[in-house]
Amino acid sequence: MSKEFDYTNLKHVTSVDQSDRKVPYNLRQSGPTKVEMLISTRVRKSPYWHLSMQAGCWRATVYNRIYHPRGYVKPEDGGAMVEYDAIVNHVTMWNVAVERQIQVKGPEAEKFVDYVITRDATKISPMRARYVILCNAYGGVLNDPILLRISKDEFWFSLSDSDIGLYLQGVNADGRFNCTIEEIDACPVQIQGPKSKALMKDLLGDQVDLENMPFYGLAEVKVAGRSCVISQSGFSGEAGYEIYLRDATLYADDMWNAVLEVGKKHQLMVIAPAHHRRIQAGILSWGQDMDQQHNPYQCNLGYQVSLSGKGEWNKTSDYVGKAALEKMGKELKDGKKPYALQLVGLELGGKPIDDYAPDFWLISHESGGDPVGFITSPWWHPEKKTNIAMGYVPFDGTLNANGFPKGKVGTKYKVHLPEKYSDTPGKPVDAVIVDIPFKESFNANTREVSKG
Repeated sequence: MSKEFDYTNLKHVTSVDQSDRKVPYNLRQSGPTKVEMLISTRVRKSPYWHLSMQAGCWRATVYNRIYHPRGYVKPEDGGAMVEYDAIVNHVTMWNVAVERQIQVKGPEAEKFVDYVITRDATKISPMRARYVILCNAYGGVLNDPILLRISKDEFWFSLSDSDIGLYLQGVNADGRFNCTIEEIDACPVQIQGPKSKALMKDLLGDQVDLENMPFYGLAEVKVAGRSCVISQSGFSGEAGYEIYLRDATLYADDMWNAVLEVGKKHQLMVIAPAHHRRIQAGILSWGQDMDQQHNPYQCNLGYQVSLSGKGEWNKTSDYVGKAALEKMGKELKDGKKPYALQLVGLELGGKPIDDYAPDFWLISHESGGDPVGFITSPWWHPEKKTNIAMGYVPFDGTLNANGFPKGKVGTKYKVHLPEKYSDTPGKPVDAVIVDIPFKESFNANTREVSKG
């Protein structure tokens, strides 16, 4: 009889193979830690921070060195799953000013952007956006922003959580590219949910033809008389838009309150970024599902890498990380395993996981024994009536029909949940690898996730 892992042991777990990382993920299972967050000027309050507080924000985290609202409905009132109901049935607004906007502008802006992303920047038309990744020289994913092309010579990187603005300035520190790289005072909110188009029509009138606006399409508009760029996009699988307010420090109240007023008849609710819905859609969160030591192949982003000679992002020009990524791609095609763990989708037992996980919960083989992997993003799936998660398990060399790595669907594991969610405290729950996404998105290419 194989031994069970003792979840009560709070020592750092070393049985998970992280030999391919310089700094392993901290797998110490210590649970929630109640502390008082120090509010200081080293962390910014966004232009919408006071408005989030007025809307009922009761907890926050730090993202891109900015206070980031992460809850409006308190647990005793239903918590995050009330916010989930709002996004899947009505329409929601999120304060995502933490998505700092890094502007690249000048005659060689396109050339610079093409050098730092893995996709082909030359094929992104003005007033279009794309989901992109930036890699380091070793092939690690530095960031996965939305890239907005405002004009022929102007791009905005709408950042995930990392210091990419400083990195981009460092890449061009010697002025090899004729362009400027600066953070600008443009801050987005997201309007997400099935009623988002109706709300946006009321908000914008005839300024833009929303019926014929393509996914990742951009438009210049005025909201409450203030200059904005809108994009049909969002960090969820629902229909939605982002409103990027220019000079947000000056005009945050004008735009925000205009949306609230128009949203009344559409049952608009201000909520935290909907991680429950983004997990269903298979959308990754940088720093949670991957970091700079994960390469694109092991976190289901291999389609972003130019290798096969096919696809709009394919390019022959040089870019940061190209040599390392091509080497890894060849090894995978040759049946080798250039890394230890692969990101997979899992359905798992246990009581409904209805909030953010404070730890990377551990995964063991079906037969038991010491942990071999860990969960990164778990949540309850109300429609499936089961818990779902993304997590890392040992890579077994399985490739999908497109030649990209994946987990073998049907492979069974055990997941060590904390007592709060465990059916039987101290005993792991059953889990099985399934295809990602767990639920189809309104826009099929929300993050261009391919099924196995």
